[in-house]
Amino acid sequence: MPEPPFEVLFEDNHCLAICKEAGRLSAHYAGDEETLDRDVRAYLKAKYDKPGNVYLGVVHRLDRPVSGVLLFARTSKAAARLSEQFREGTVEKVYWAVVEGEWPEPAGSLIDWLRKNDAAGRVEVVTESTPGARQAVLHYTRKAVHGGVSWLEIRPQTGRTHQLRVQLASRGFPIFGDAKYGGLHTFGPAIGLHARELTFLHPTRTEPVTLVAEVPRTWRGRFAYLLQGVRP
Repeated sequence: MPEPPFEVLFEDNHCLAICKEAGRLSAHYAGDEETLDRDVRAYLKAKYDKPGNVYLGVVHRLDRPVSGVLLFARTSKAAARLSEQFREGTVEKVYWAVVEGEWPEPAGSLIDWLRKNDAAGRVEVVTESTPGARQAVLHYTRKAVHGGVSWLEIRPQTGRTHQLRVQLASRGFPIFGDAKYGGLHTFGPAIGLHARELTFLHPTRTEPVTLVAEVPRTWRGRFAYLLQGVRP
């Protein structure tokens, strides 16, 4: 069979994880655009010569301009158990972010209250008492600073829409290339945000599985000095 149009990071009878390219939609909502869940279904259908529709559970998503580990479920039982882990916050996520500006602190936490502004198509930082506000918490470590940009490793404690993008931008450090939240640079269809690592309990074996996605080639070109000395 032909090679799939994505890198497979993990595959068994219950789960399948890929390395998502920036610029692609994770899952189908409406319209005719080809999305990654459709590509994965087509891959499974061809590989296993499956008749009819192929089951695929979308248990989480990455924003269109974000790259990195994207996990799917291959059975309804796996989908239910993985979705529960994401809801309860027991899935460990590690992101690498390149932000515009020189981040001052070596490590710390950010705590905000966020609300979606559907009319503007954005998420905003608001006060705790604002109707519809939801708490957002992340923990970060500064890994390097070079040439007016900073590389952060981020471990979100919550999983709000656009959380990392909004929390960083609200402090004057938008993610590189993220024009929606004030970024001044361009980075093709991508922004400088990569889902580096994902750790979850396997839905049937109940043992931890850790998946790691290498950064895209574009990072090694644009951010070569920032990432120097660290295996991508």
